[in-house]
Amino acid sequence: MHQHHLARAAELQFVDCHGGALTATNEAAAQAGGGSRRQVIVAGKRVKTIDVHCHCVIPRALALQGKDHTKERGPGLGDVGARRLREMDEQGIDVEAISINPHWYQCERDLAAEIVNINNETLAELCAAHADRFVGFASLALQFPELAVQQLEHAVKKLGMRGAAIGGSVHGDEFANARFDPVWRKAEELGILLFIHPQGTPALAPRLKGNGWLSNVIGNPLDTTIALSHLIFEGTLDKFPGLKICSAHGGGFLPHYAARSDNGLRVAPEMDTGVKLRKKPTEYMRDMYYDTLVYSDEALRHLAHEVGVDKLVIGTDHPIPWQADSVNHILNCPHFDDTQKRMMLGETAGKLLGIAPDFSAQ
Repeated sequence: MHQHHLARAAELQFVDCHGGALTATNEAAAQAGGGSRRQVIVAGKRVKTIDVHCHCVIPRALALQGKDHTKERGPGLGDVGARRLREMDEQGIDVEAISINPHWYQCERDLAAEIVNINNETLAELCAAHADRFVGFASLALQFPELAVQQLEHAVKKLGMRGAAIGGSVHGDEFANARFDPVWRKAEELGILLFIHPQGTPALAPRLKGNGWLSNVIGNPLDTTIALSHLIFEGTLDKFPGLKICSAHGGGFLPHYAARSDNGLRVAPEMDTGVKLRKKPTEYMRDMYYDTLVYSDEALRHLAHEVGVDKLVIGTDHPIPWQADSVNHILNCPHFDDTQKRMMLGETAGKLLGIAPDFSAQ
């Protein structure tokens, strides 16, 4: 971990969900509120559990967008300190790879650059204060690809970020648009993980009104489905075969109706625009990674069947209360053996994020 962050770690203060201050010292002090750290054991051996889908906000960056962090959804969303550690301990999560949802893609350049700088610098400091428990995903101003390339390189090489968090599109532009190629090229060059978290499908807002919070329940997984489908069908994944992508919520709807993607152009060849793929659409799904936030044993089994169990990593959505029992969901699922459970619980994510599996080698 970079020394200029470590030097500040003992003095850092974290903003809790009520706007108060929590002094960061060490793990014991952070857990002083009570409780003990749950250890996850598989086949008699402890597993370092790694959550790739968890969020925070940086109040100062939100304020630049005219937003109040205390009104954001998620209890403790502004806390990267004692409360979060306590909840992680209760769930059995050893390490969180924290991301900030990108709500700044519509901002003009100077404002977007300031928001991203605050997010990345602050999150790096917060992660450094508990380097054995947190790693960070960088924020990027993707609406300005050349700026995003600079931000990504700085975040990884100077701030120690392990990847970048991106939405599902950029203010109406799909990731498959060639203007974003420099960003994907840089991510491939750096060997880091891109974590896709959807931002809904505002074009469908009239149809998603009413009971059930359909703008999220349907809109978010659909956003991911569209994003991944364009990356596949427009040949972006052929251009950047080394790109590492992980998507939230089990990849949206795409893996659960996968074979339809292989048959579309067979049924309607006139819809072929001339993009020649190197393999079947479903084969690209097995080149990407997905979180396990799919709720049921059967959904998790089917996701693993379609994409490969070695492509699955824990996603809790913490502190948004979609799934508070993500560890047990994997431990208790009858469809996987111990080796597969260890992979999902942390071994795969550890390789992607450069996190040592050994607790003695932080």
